[in-house]
Amino acid sequence: MPAPAEKLAQSLEILGRLQEAENKAAIRAKDLSRTHRERLIANGFLREVIKGWYIPSRPEEISGGSTPWYASFWRFCAAYLKERFGANWCLSPEQSLSYLAGNRTVPRQLMVRSPRARNRITTLPHNTSLFDVRAALPKADDTELRDDLRLFSPEAALIACSPRFFSSNPTDMRAVLLTLRDASSLLRRLLEGGHSTIAGRLAGAFRNCGRERIADDIAKTMIAAGYEIRESDPFADKPGLFFSTRETSPYVRRIQLMWQKMRDPVLEVFPQAPGRPRAVQAYLKRANDAYLTDAYHSLSIEGYQVSRELIERVRSGAWNPDADPLDREQRNAMAARGYWQAYQAALGSIRKVLQGKNAGEVADHDHGAWYRELFAPSVAVGLLKPADLAGYRNAQVYIRNSMHVPMNSDAVRDALPAFFDLLRQEEEPAVRVLLGHFLFVYIHPYMGGNGRMGRFLMNVMLASGGYPWTVIPVSERRVYMSALEQASVHENITPFARFLGGLAEKGLRGEPYPDTP
Repeated sequence: MPAPAEKLAQSLEILGRLQEAENKAAIRAKDLSRTHRERLIANGFLREVIKGWYIPSRPEEISGGSTPWYASFWRFCAAYLKERFGANWCLSPEQSLSYLAGNRTVPRQLMVRSPRARNRITTLPHNTSLFDVRAALPKADDTELRDDLRLFSPEAALIACSPRFFSSNPTDMRAVLLTLRDASSLLRRLLEGGHSTIAGRLAGAFRNCGRERIADDIAKTMIAAGYEIRESDPFADKPGLFFSTRETSPYVRRIQLMWQKMRDPVLEVFPQAPGRPRAVQAYLKRANDAYLTDAYHSLSIEGYQVSRELIERVRSGAWNPDADPLDREQRNAMAARGYWQAYQAALGSIRKVLQGKNAGEVADHDHGAWYRELFAPSVAVGLLKPADLAGYRNAQVYIRNSMHVPMNSDAVRDALPAFFDLLRQEEEPAVRVLLGHFLFVYIHPYMGGNGRMGRFLMNVMLASGGYPWTVIPVSERRVYMSALEQASVHENITPFARFLGGLAEKGLRGEPYPDTP
């Protein structure tokens, strides 16, 4: 090994020990010697965030790309704030509520309270910042520690937050409100603080969410204690769903609330479904004929370098499974072969839907088979381990250059059953198409392949309404990803609905699929 490589290996070993032993996402200048630090920066393994603070990165990441920062944001802030303030800090009540609601989107500005704060803004990468406000902290039993972040407890945050936050962030607020089983913990704090106005607002908020009993308990108890209550609804709208009182997962609530919120905007812009086709074989033949084009564009969107010739070769089986699995061409071939196998599995699911089976039920039952077929060739040649086909992810995953941070792996197992329940119960094909694709990639249940899986799911749902198989062109990748980002970060589904709706309209008019080089 050449001397420079040996030295780099030494620096990487030290960086690795820091990350493993202390789970560090924030590396201070004093954690590494100047020599090791400069060597790691020069080779792309370390990026400066602010003076004296760094995050680990990978050389293959595009220079200036946002992925390393968004992936490190929460852990970096937790470590940085602990270094500055010790245990004397917490996120604002509003930011605490968003985090407690399962919203891990990277905020443009993170609001933090501390008695030692200087009321100043710390500029962070990619137009993000941290604003520390000098303010008293809540009592010890009004705080929680999650993922090394100090938060207001749900009850304390609901009392301390701005009234305007209910209408500006209704999904987060309802997701938290719906996790509370009864009014007792809130009432203790409301009575101790004499918060009659806040009590009226919270009673109205619970009533808005269908929690009549909690709303009544708050109002009647405050009145019995001698307070005058004027109930007011702080939300600007009212949800149309009935929410079970048994479910306490904020992640499940988020999925349910987002589905309810996004239904009408989808129906306003997506073309009306023509109805399930009677000519099943003709529909399946047209979908099968789209394979070559769909494989090229879907794989290219994910960064694979595939050609018509390669796709045809792996479809026919004329590929070399004994080639070096680390060879880039072999990786592309394995992705193409897996796509062919998954495509056939998805066509099998479409056949069931066209024969009258519930589309959501079919997707729930079959999507694991699509995933296994997608990656089986890579397992066969050693690119992946057999355990990688076992099911949903067991680790955190991040989306390249996205401010949306998918939920943790435990939450995935709560959210997916709720997602498929919504898909199964939905009567409008257009909603199944849009929210099926969007919320699947929003949850991001696998370590890889989520985009391809989302597009297979989209096309199975399209079939349920009689829309033709739809190809998302790689030339439209930026528009596609931007629309998904709008939906994920800002809960604005309209750009995505317009984008997919435009493609569906072209298909309904019989326009040809995009070219395949």
